[in-house]
Amino acid sequence: MKNIVYSAIKAVVKAVLHCYYKKIEIIGLENVPKDKPVLFLPNHQSALMDVLLIVTDCSRKPYFLTRSDIFGNPFLDNIFNFFRMIPIYRIRDGRDALSKNEAIFDKCADVFKGGSAIVMFPEANHHLNRSVRPLSKGFTRILFRTMEKYPDLDIQLVPVGLNYKDAISFPDEVSLYYGKPISLKDVYQEKDLHVTGIRLKETITKNLQMLTTHIPPNVNYEKVEAKLYEKNINFLNPTETNNEIQKVLKEPLADDEVLKNRREKTSVLSPLFTLLNLPLVLFWRIIVKPKVWEPEFMATMLFSTAFIGFGIYYLLIFTILLLLVNWNAALFSVLGIFLFNWLFVKYGNL
Repeated sequence: MKNIVYSAIKAVVKAVLHCYYKKIEIIGLENVPKDKPVLFLPNHQSALMDVLLIVTDCSRKPYFLTRSDIFGNPFLDNIFNFFRMIPIYRIRDGRDALSKNEAIFDKCADVFKGGSAIVMFPEANHHLNRSVRPLSKGFTRILFRTMEKYPDLDIQLVPVGLNYKDAISFPDEVSLYYGKPISLKDVYQEKDLHVTGIRLKETITKNLQMLTTHIPPNVNYEKVEAKLYEKNINFLNPTETNNEIQKVLKEPLADDEVLKNRREKTSVLSPLFTLLNLPLVLFWRIIVKPKVWEPEFMATMLFSTAFIGFGIYYLLIFTILLLLVNWNAALFSVLGIFLFNWLFVKYGNL
């Protein structure tokens, strides 16, 4: 029964994601092993959206490591457990809390032993910048614990590159690039974990830098990104984008160069979209959006508002028109608004 409920919720979330995003491209899904334990290692830009995009399309039913501060409420903990969320403790949670990770590492080892998959963000933080940040040693410690307990396991590491056209805009576009699996056995040296850790981080970093846009550190990030916008780069194609970055780095960047605004022109259909969905638009702009605490959570909060809000909004419209007019008028009105909203997301900026 749990599997049926999980699959149903996953299907609904996937459908809503495809309504929320103008385009979702999945590349390299055939690289994901189907019968071996897998550790997915994606870059991290857009909070919960990164998780949802991977979970709904990765062809596995993964567990995923989540910041521990969202746990603690018994009711919510049951929900988190149902969706296979595992808490991970960070230094900001207090040094005493870090000791709890020992039990978490053991749990992850048992998950791998059962042949399942785990999603973990090796950067250990999120940021909107189009750069692969230094990787934390947390994922290596989990792998080392697993090999210590189950040395014969053939764990496959699958780097994942998430590429947003503009992660805080709506509607946005995104691509996911699944890299070729890396067998932990090919890197692991039981007698020299220090060297193994370095090699693992270097290998995953190199792969992520090819699977997503990577503007190198120690360069003028804003001006490089502005040049890419100026060239109308397709950020959904990391190979094309990274090749262009190398060209941009060879060009002179004037100190007084005006940075191009990253926002696209507003669609001519935007006023009609706002009018047809005015209660939800006002709820977002007045109540929800001002409370978004970090820009990395902007898409997560907007998607959550749309996911819950549109369901309620369509139901209210249907109910009111059913009472005031008739069943046909209620049904066709809701379907008409839904169709317009879908067309606005998919084609409104053409």
